[in-house]
Amino acid sequence: MTERRSSIAADQAAAIPKEFAADLGCSKREEQQSTNPKPDRDVVEIKNLTLHFGQKMIFDHFDLQIRCGECLVLLGPSGIGKSTLLRLLLGTLRPESGTIWFDGKDITVLSGEKLNRLRARIGMVFQSSALISSLSVFENLALPLRELAVKTEQEIQTIVEEKLHFVDLDGTKYLMPSQLSGGMKKRVAVARSLVMEPDLILFDEPTTGLDPIVAHHVNELILNLNRKAAVTTLVVTHDLHTAFYVANRIAMLNEGKIVELGSPAAIRKSNNPVVVQFLSAALAVSSLEPDPEVGATKKTR
Repeated sequence: MTERRSSIAADQAAAIPKEFAADLGCSKREEQQSTNPKPDRDVVEIKNLTLHFGQKMIFDHFDLQIRCGECLVLLGPSGIGKSTLLRLLLGTLRPESGTIWFDGKDITVLSGEKLNRLRARIGMVFQSSALISSLSVFENLALPLRELAVKTEQEIQTIVEEKLHFVDLDGTKYLMPSQLSGGMKKRVAVARSLVMEPDLILFDEPTTGLDPIVAHHVNELILNLNRKAAVTTLVVTHDLHTAFYVANRIAMLNEGKIVELGSPAAIRKSNNPVVVQFLSAALAVSSLEPDPEVGATKKTR
């Protein structure tokens, strides 16, 4: 039994991306209106956050609020600190200054058991899904319940089956991660993030590496988290389709600060040069398709 626990712990550590591993023990379409309770209450309030990696500035007196029941999308190009913000929210990375308030507690000063209890209320869906390869789908979902909650085996089975049903993966609980497609792994990761009934779920580039059909299904799943499960979500992405499809609000990150924040409609109409440049560049890339006759690229009309 001891050897098996050691093997599971090693697999679990290997499954989680290194940048998140240190110390680690809403959504609707634009036209839909949120029905979640207390929409004006902030689940997360980030104030005056500052962080550098060496000489590189990541956050410069950064401020952001995540409202209860919303799907907030943090939008911006790769490599500017979007995923780093998730590490800060999980407490696996400390800022140089500033505060991160989660339900009345400052994450930046918590440690040990207090931090672990708070983390149990935050679900995380990694870009790589981070499933433990030596465990079945059922065991991947059951693990946090066994480690962090006091549940009977019958209760654990009921919760796991309920969450798999929510992500349309009935009948997969005995499969191994190697038997799953990329989209199925992502849905299992979402189901795992739900088993502790979190107050907040974080998504790190949820559609990266997925084909358009699978990516659409993942976007629909994020929508359903808000519409059906009333879960507050933060999605970090550079994918415009995902951003405008799932967001209640979009925050544009540039040079360590939020340079624009508003509804998808407001972001589309923004005159902010940073927003205009990013949207124009992203749309230009997405409108290119290969020309089989000349082997080059051309704009679709």
